[in-house]
Amino acid sequence: MNTIRIPVDGGLSIVADELGSQSAATVVLGHGGGQTRHSWDRAGLDFAAAGYRVLNYDLLGHGESDWEPDGDYSYLRRAADLGHVAAQARGPFALVGASLGGLAAMVAVAGGLRPGALVLVDVVPRLAVAGVDRIVAFMSANPAGFASLEEAADAVSAYYPDRPRPRDPSGLARNLREGADGRLRWHWDPRFLDSRDDHGRVMDLVESSDWGAEVPTLLVRGMKSDIVDDDGVASLRALVPALEVVDIVDAGHMVAGDRNDRFNEAVLGFLRRVMPPER
Repeated sequence: MNTIRIPVDGGLSIVADELGSQSAATVVLGHGGGQTRHSWDRAGLDFAAAGYRVLNYDLLGHGESDWEPDGDYSYLRRAADLGHVAAQARGPFALVGASLGGLAAMVAVAGGLRPGALVLVDVVPRLAVAGVDRIVAFMSANPAGFASLEEAADAVSAYYPDRPRPRDPSGLARNLREGADGRLRWHWDPRFLDSRDDHGRVMDLVESSDWGAEVPTLLVRGMKSDIVDDDGVASLRALVPALEVVDIVDAGHMVAGDRNDRFNEAVLGFLRRVMPPER
């Protein structure tokens, strides 16, 4: 595995892990809002083992990628960043995006980017408002940070009670940064939450594009999630007549984290059909 920096607009850079053969078709992994590329670690290794080249990147303002000085974390900015990441592919590429990463991917393809395949992980253009509000409330809480990893793990468990609380919370350390005051805060720029105000306008652009007739698309939905409901699936199917949907019964919004085995099986089965790893 190599960790690389990819230049993007404004003199900033995106950090990505690169895995697999340089000569293989590329899978670009985009995580959800408030996460880092490490949410894909297991999936990235499995995709590389299946023969794909993998680019697993931190979204701007997240993880080790740069923060935008003017706080421009709009979907259009994220789509432009994704275009720079996808340009690292040396042949066919697929976009796999969870939540915010999936929204960025949809905006990118609506703007003309043409991957060999698109995988949307528990995200559709028209999200369930109550579920989105619950996520934003969680992410907006605790602006003063946490005194310890245990305290951060308690906050995650309160938001996501269906996922067993880990006995050892040390895995959370990669999602947190220590401030000058010694407290731990999430490893993302809190200003990115302000950019969600353009959601309706940008999704109108997504829904007015013809990308759905051109890009093979898979939706992987966590059936315990409150983000994607049946109306949301129907709205996506209206855009993508040949949409494929895999429902994972025992997973929530964090599908790959809840059931990585079933997630990988579904995605790799789709990719092997529509974009095999060999060129």
